[in-house]
Amino acid sequence: MLIRLTQIMRGWANYFKHAVAKHVFTKLDAFVWWRLIRMLRERHHWSWGDVRRRFTTPTGRWLPIAADGIELFQIASVTVSRYRYRASTIPNPWQPANPV
Repeated sequence: MLIRLTQIMRGWANYFKHAVAKHVFTKLDAFVWWRLIRMLRERHHWSWGDVRRRFTTPTGRWLPIAADGIELFQIASVTVSRYRYRASTIPNPWQPANPV
């Protein structure tokens, strides 16, 4: 399931990385994380303490959700860059009608 979810999230990130989407990527990351944690809690009958025990280091730092060497893709880590307006710098294949 992590493989398919990662593929979908990478596709979304590649499609929308040229828009103003950094805030949406962050929200989407949080949404996917909470849904996966909820699914794991229901499937394995874990309490919140079990989740903390499984996904944090001894210092309290959260670990990424991973299984069999496959890690959940962090869509918020994608760099967002807007297209730059290039109007007059685009090469024009046509010659002007009345050259001066």
